[in-house]
Order: sequence, then C-alpha cells, then structure tokens
Amino acid sequence: MRTSKIQSLSLPPEMAREMEKLAREEGMTKSELFREALRQYIRKNKWDKIREYGIQKAIELGIESEEDIEKLIDEYRSGK
Repeated sequence: MRTSKIQSLSLPPEMAREMEKLAREEGMTKSELFREALRQYIRKNKWDKIREYGIQKAIELGIESEEDIEKLIDEYRSGK
C-alpha cells in the first residue's frame, strides 16, 4: 500500500525548466523538491499568521515599541 498520494500540477514551461535544473543541482527528485517547497510554504504561512496575531494583540494593548513591552513585563512581574 502506498504511503503517499500522487498529485499532478501544471507549470509554465520556464518554471518547469527551472524546477528541473534546481532538482538536479540539489540532488533531489522533483517530488522531493516540491515536498520541501511545500513544507517551507506551510511553515512560513503559520509564522505569518502568528505574526499577524501578535500585531493585532499589540494594537489592542497599545504597544508601539520594545520599551512598551519591557514596561508591561516589568508591571506584570511586580504584580501591578
């Protein structure tokens, strides 16, 4: 039984040539190259969402600088 699922995709000719060249240069199969690219995309997407959440929370809390963060930490630690 297969442990992976076959997917197909279409690429413009120039991108397909670049992908094949990169796979050769990296010593990877095209499948390995695509898997790694997708892993990196997923990881970046998750961090982008976390960053956006942090920005929204900073706005809600009125945080505008690193000094504001230090002040909040000091206030929290001192029990204020």
